[in-house]
Amino acid sequence: MSDANARIAETIKANDVVLFMKGTKSMPQCGFSSRVAGVLNYMGVEFEDVNVLADEDIRSGIKEFSDWPTIPQLYVKGEFVGGCDIITEMTLSGELDTLFAENGVTFDKDAADKIREANG
Repeated sequence: MSDANARIAETIKANDVVLFMKGTKSMPQCGFSSRVAGVLNYMGVEFEDVNVLADEDIRSGIKEFSDWPTIPQLYVKGEFVGGCDIITEMTLSGELDTLFAENGVTFDKDAADKIREANG
């Protein structure tokens, strides 16, 4: 396992929710990362943000690790969930709520409902 893969695996193992993104949760540097971080922040989800722009090994390594070509990438309890389009769909359908609830991840259900109301 490469050093980047080992660091990725350790980060995913050490945190219930991890978002590999361009920028940080407080300062996203691309629209897709901003959308996913915004959803998680709005829903009050505690998550570890990993800025792939700060480390080229992680940026390329995460794509190989997940076998997913784009960033952002969300992991919940060690499992790859998806990128921006998948997270958006899951948020609007309520599937993300279910995923968090089933995995013991604390989130604000009212905030999730407000997202759906605003986009319904």
